[in-house]
Formats: sequence, structure tokens, C-alpha cells
Amino acid sequence: MKIITLTTDMGLKDYYVAAVKGAIMSQLPEVVIVDISHQISPFDIAQASFVLRNCYNDFPKGTIHIIGINPFEKGDSQHLLIEYDDHYFIGADNGIFSLLFSKFPDKIFKLNIYEETVVQSFPTKNVFAKAACHIARGGTPEIIGTQIDDIKRRQLFRATAEKNVIKGTVIYIDSYGNVITNITPKLFKEIQQGRDFKIYLTRAGYSITKINKNYNEVSEGEKLALFSSSGYLEIAINKGVEGSGGGANKLFGLKISDTITIEFIEKKVSLDAFMQ
Repeated sequence: MKIITLTTDMGLKDYYVAAVKGAIMSQLPEVVIVDISHQISPFDIAQASFVLRNCYNDFPKGTIHIIGINPFEKGDSQHLLIEYDDHYFIGADNGIFSLLFSKFPDKIFKLNIYEETVVQSFPTKNVFAKAACHIARGGTPEIIGTQIDDIKRRQLFRATAEKNVIKGTVIYIDSYGNVITNITPKLFKEIQQGRDFKIYLTRAGYSITKINKNYNEVSEGEKLALFSSSGYLEIAINKGVEGSGGGANKLFGLKISDTITIEFIEKKVSLDAFMQ
């Protein structure tokens, strides 16, 4: 049984998601459709890539992932079917694939499926769903696309480092209010080298001086920092605050693209060390 996942910015208020699912099931009634998220901020390919990148590999090999984010960035935007890591990805060539993948795709196909409607404004349903069903039925990408050599590139800001300082940015805030930065454990260890440190959260003076392994290492309502399953430094509140969802982002006034600074403290050499 084939699996098709959906990642979109359509929300759940309107009929759009149901229309896409209906189009898929009309062509392939036995398919399993999994909603990854429909709450991506409108046109936010960076947020969508973060969400999908952190879960696609938990699905079986051969899973087909539809990405319904900003399908018409420009009038000439290509629609692509990509083979990567034994999965299939279908979406617009708007830069999202360069953010989603850690290496170059195995194969890239420009789709030659066109919307068979007078108003051509719903490619997620009329193009992406058709392509996904074709692959799910065992069809080959060569029948519905032309192989090409490249994708549109986008680049996220990377954390920067000097001898005693790392400067990162907030790249994602989850539904608990946990704040995910672009600081990796590899970069942190390279600069730390066993030194004490202070993570500055806001101008108001909030800071953290320890990396925890899990949320329960601190009391409920206490702040903490840890390297989460996303592979990045996360700032969180254990069990959040009142309202479950008003977590670290609200308490510290953090939002997407804000700067997180880590300062490392130089080790002091005692006088006794010189006397020996």
C-alpha cells in the first residue's frame, strides 16, 4: 500500500485540503494519505522545509511527499518530481528543495502535467496529486516528466562563530513555544572546547548556562536549552507556561530571525600553575 504525505500552507478552515485528498482518492482509493502539516505560514518555504526535513525519513522508502507551498512564485515556475533518499518529492521549483535536502537530489524531473481547467490556480490538486498517483500506481517519472540537471537555490542564514562567541538565529517556533535555532552541536563543541558559557536570550537579561539532555532535567516552568531531535539548539520551558503553547518564545519575546548569542568564558590560569 502506497503512502502520500501532504505538507501545505492551506490551513484547515477552507475546502482546499479536502479537495486535494478527494482528487487523490478518486484516482487511487486504496492509498494512505498522511497530513504532515497544513499550518505552515503562507508561502514560507523555510518553515515547510524544516518541518518536512525532520520527519520524511521516518516514513517507509518509496513514500511520496506532496509539497503545496507557493506553487506560483513566478509565472514561469517549474513543477518538479524529485527522487531523493529513496523517497519522492513533488512541488514547485521555488527554492524549497535546496533547503529540504542535505545533498543534491538523485534525479530531478520537470513535470509535463498541466492543469486541465479554465482557471489554472490549483496545481497542488490538479498537477501534484496526479503526479503522486502516477508514481503510487507504479508509473515511472520519465512518463510524466523530463529529466533536468538542477534546481533553484535558496540559502538560509548560517550560525557564525568567532573564538569566544557564536551568533545564531531563530529558525522555527513549534506549537509549544519551543524556540529552535540554527546552532548545531558540532559548531557548539568546536567553539566551546570544555569552557563555561552563557546563552543570551533577550536584551532583558535572560540567559542559560547549561545544556540539558531532556526537558525533565529542570522543574516545570523552568527554562532550559538542549540539542533536540531536529539537530539544532532549542530554547524551551519545561511543560510550557499557562495556556500550553505560550512557552519560551512568549516568555523571552523571541520570534523568527531573532539573534541568539552564546559567549564562552576563557579559562583562567591560576598562579599555582605557573609556579609548578
